Amino acid sequence: MSRSLVERRLIEVSARLKAAREELSVLDEQMAVLADAADDARIRALVSETPLADRESREAQKHADAMARSRAAVQASINELLSAQDRLLDQLTPQ
Repeated sequence: MSRSLVERRLIEVSARLKAAREELSVLDEQMAVLADAADDARIRALVSETPLADRESREAQKHADAMARSRAAVQASINELLSAQDRLLDQLTPQ
């Protein structure tokens, strides 16, 4: 692969990595809010012992779990991009 092509791909990977890290930061903030809401709903369900509060607690936990899965997917994407970046950097260094 030519050096210019490797450099161009490295720039693309770097831009994608930056976007993914920004997305991860947003997801972290959202996940914290949803986790707090789920904890609050769980406590309300324990205290009130009503079916409605229990259902709200389960729904809040589902949202928090979905956000955790989204975060894990973005983290996996970041890990893949870092690996791709490392491979491209290895191609740039003379051996």
